[in-house]
Amino acid sequence: MIRGGHRAIMNSVGKDIPRKAARVKISDVSDALGLTKSTVSRALNHYPDISEATRLRVQAMADKMGYRPLSHAQAIRTGLVKSLGLVVQMADHDAQRPFLSTFLAGLSEGASAEGFTLTIATSNSEQATLDTFKSMIRDHKADGFILPRTMIDDPRIALLQAADVPFVLFGRVAATPELASFDVKGGAAMQDAVQHLAALGHRRIGFINGGMQYSYAPTRANGFARGMQAAGLAVDPALMAQGAVTLGQGRAAAEAILAVPNPPTAIVCAVDMAALGVYEIAAARGLEIGRDLSVIGYDGVPEGAYVTPPLATFAVDFKQAGQRLADLLIRQIRGENPNGLQETAAAQFLRRGSTGPAPTTDNNSKGGNYENEP
Repeated sequence: MIRGGHRAIMNSVGKDIPRKAARVKISDVSDALGLTKSTVSRALNHYPDISEATRLRVQAMADKMGYRPLSHAQAIRTGLVKSLGLVVQMADHDAQRPFLSTFLAGLSEGASAEGFTLTIATSNSEQATLDTFKSMIRDHKADGFILPRTMIDDPRIALLQAADVPFVLFGRVAATPELASFDVKGGAAMQDAVQHLAALGHRRIGFINGGMQYSYAPTRANGFARGMQAAGLAVDPALMAQGAVTLGQGRAAAEAILAVPNPPTAIVCAVDMAALGVYEIAAARGLEIGRDLSVIGYDGVPEGAYVTPPLATFAVDFKQAGQRLADLLIRQIRGENPNGLQETAAAQFLRRGSTGPAPTTDNNSKGGNYENEP
């Protein structure tokens, strides 16, 4: 009797517990559309042989019916783990700067929009980075990789090509333009910087380049040279420096350039941190930025807005860069030819107080013999 009563109680309770809804299967979606399971599967996985109209139709029905693929089953079927990989080398000079969080947010949003996740690993040296790539490839932690801060001779590219793993560059390598890439046009920014200064009357314009191992270095140097040529100005080797990616390196480069007998009235820097180093040397020489010496940087780091006067710079939208890199990589993972996956964007010029009209001999007697060439 007790047993019967117990069963009765359980049966009564069971009536109040909602049954778990049956999972919608891919066959349910195919039946609803009158399409084959294969067509529905390929549409949902963005295969290039499925038209965009069919893909949208299938996706709309799947969403309406509440279809969600089982991740492990999908991985077995497609060979994909639906994850994008990123290895951050923490020993880099700016690996932990604020823009990294913005960049990661863009990558994550771009991945999520297509049903992918972002897998991040860190390393503390170039060799550790390569070892991390090998480990992630071996364990199939990601379907493809984003390569930030592209180098002219980049061992990551060779490793991923040998493993036949998709990747996308944040930057461009002149020798291999067929690789998938997203790049901000730093060369055009340097050219615009020179033209902006030339329009203000500057004739002696210096240039401090960044790390020469990076693919952006020759691009920005060429842009500076184009700007000087367009303005009818000669490039003076004595006003050129390179290898400055930190505040200290920017200080050293500026100190050498401003010590020449006929120093520049303006300096263009390939990275903002070098430009902020110029500020320190200018202060030590009694030069007022924006009046005695004009300075333009590139990157749009937050610190530039808080120095006096605020640094004129070409700002990079790192969130947009992350989103576009994720999209390009996913398209390549889904079968698109990387030869057609190259995009560029323009940097935004933030005109601030660090640039002004070229000084004359009368209003500048503190930093050396400044002269305006005709």
